[in-house]
Amino acid sequence: MEADLLRLPAQWAGKRVLVVGDVTLDEYVYGRPTSISREAPVVVLEYSSREYLPGGACSPACTIQSLGGVAQMLGVVGEDPSAVALRECLQHYAVLTDALVIDPTRPTTTKTRICAQRSSSRLSVQQVARINVLDRSPLSPVVEDQVLARLEEQLPLADAVLVSNYMLGMISQRVVDAIRWLGQKQGKLLTVDSQGDLSRFTGYDLVKCNQPDAEAALRRPLVDEEDYRLGLRQLASDLQARRVMITRGEDGSSALERDEAGDWQYHHFPVPTRSEVLDVTGAGDSVIAVLTLALAGGATFAQAGALANYGAGVVVRRWGNIPLTLTALTAALNEEAS
Repeated sequence: MEADLLRLPAQWAGKRVLVVGDVTLDEYVYGRPTSISREAPVVVLEYSSREYLPGGACSPACTIQSLGGVAQMLGVVGEDPSAVALRECLQHYAVLTDALVIDPTRPTTTKTRICAQRSSSRLSVQQVARINVLDRSPLSPVVEDQVLARLEEQLPLADAVLVSNYMLGMISQRVVDAIRWLGQKQGKLLTVDSQGDLSRFTGYDLVKCNQPDAEAALRRPLVDEEDYRLGLRQLASDLQARRVMITRGEDGSSALERDEAGDWQYHHFPVPTRSEVLDVTGAGDSVIAVLTLALAGGATFAQAGALANYGAGVVVRRWGNIPLTLTALTAALNEEAS
């Protein structure tokens, strides 16, 4: 199977994906632990370095670009130094940024992770605190109109639209409805990765969520495979979706799709190779990025899900929200095939 999967990325080259969602700047501040503070029972860190990485909806956009696709980012940033740093992060990965909307009344979402690091190895890193700068309020009507205008400009150019909802105000109901209406009218692949309320995303081609959000939507726990089969069927029916996926952490993911004959097909994608998990940040983003790009490139859902699982397995073995690359994904497939 891995040999067949290795041939698929060649079909991704040039596939254009419009990523719409809550953009975030991930800031990592590293320090060497030296003592315990006399002022409070906390570790004292001596500053050593700082780095910025693309977070939130920027993460799948950068992964799409790193896998050979073309990613156009549509989101809202502030008028602040964090916006400048975020644009530089996106441009470093060659993500198109001309559709970003500036709202000077709200900050650019920034998540600052304070990390203790005993040596130069990333294996020695331990996150000790995180500070979030954000505004969860809905977009103003003026800014929302600008987002919708950019959407009308960019959607016709895309092969697929990926919605990344981190519940930070960007993905309003007007935006959700406009993507669905415009996308269906123009025959675009529409995918969603959402935290929280799933019920707003009816009529999309693929809806992905994690297990806790699926359980919240279903109002019952998911324990065994039969629970997942029935739960996925209910979600697919409620959302009028052709495909639904629930990620299950160390148990991989489960998914349901309606095939061309109208029959429902259940898939379980186990984690290919179990290994030490270093950092789960960005794993879900890599899954939706691979799924979207693979489906846009003509892969079957079974193939896309398997590829996404391999990608997530690569991401969790690294520290920091670093986008998945085609080289790393190919290496993982070759390792499994050997």
